[in-house]
Amino acid sequence: MSILLFVMLGVFIFMMFRRNKKTQQQQAELQSKFAPGVEVMTSFGLFGRIVDIDEAENKVTLELSPGNLATVHRQAVTKVVEPAVEPAAEAGGPAAASPVVPNDPSSLTFGETGSTATGTETPEETLKRLNDEGKKDS
Repeated sequence: MSILLFVMLGVFIFMMFRRNKKTQQQQAELQSKFAPGVEVMTSFGLFGRIVDIDEAENKVTLELSPGNLATVHRQAVTKVVEPAVEPAAEAGGPAAASPVVPNDPSSLTFGETGSTATGTETPEETLKRLNDEGKKDS
């Protein structure tokens, strides 16, 4: 009985070391992909592009948006973001429909009537519309 206990303990320790080795290999593979210009994600959810890597200090400078830089620890960068590949749109399918452009007044609809905006809405009209929609929901 005690032999079986020692065997199970040995297997548990072996699996633990094996898992740590795999994690270290994955981390080393990720670190090898780091280079200026690579899109990455940090462990706390920031997306950015690597601008500079300081090997001595273990720091990575990320450009979060044009002109906005952040310096993070190298281990905080947990994922290299691969560009998304869009599937080919089938002719006549829903993907082939014209997209809604947010800043295009001709594609905006207001209210429940579905009327299309032909021009810009004045601040008073916007306030009135929003107040009327709030009264309908209550």
